[in-house]
Amino acid sequence: MVMRIAIGCDEAGIQLKDTLRDHVASKGYEIVDFGINEGEVVLYPDKAKEIAEAVAKGEFDRGIIICGTGIGMAITANKVPGIRASVAHDVFSAERLVKSNNAQIITLGQRVIGPESAKTVIDAWLVSEFQGGGSLSKVERMIEIDKEYR
Repeated sequence: MVMRIAIGCDEAGIQLKDTLRDHVASKGYEIVDFGINEGEVVLYPDKAKEIAEAVAKGEFDRGIIICGTGIGMAITANKVPGIRASVAHDVFSAERLVKSNNAQIITLGQRVIGPESAKTVIDAWLVSEFQGGGSLSKVERMIEIDKEYR
């Protein structure tokens, strides 16, 4: 089964979003663009919430959200119950995001990472799978804490 990925951005991440959307599609993944496009403006928390909710509902396996730094998007996405999201601008962090934390969403900053480096980071993130092991109890505890606030 092909992994379904949601991607979206605010006005500070349009070019990187378009680059990564095309790159991920070229790898054979199903990717749905939640926008935005050149000339549009959106409050980044609204875009992060929209994508995080779609992932939390199971409509998508993972999500990629881009703004200027990726920080605000990650903070907002983590407000959605059941979501684990983080900024990752290097391969090791992108791998650990999934392998150790079973996170579904990666956030990136167009002002922080160039398009070729971002492709490399996304490639590592896409092929990473949760490894369980010593991280399993930690992820389970994250889920328990999350449920305390629902």
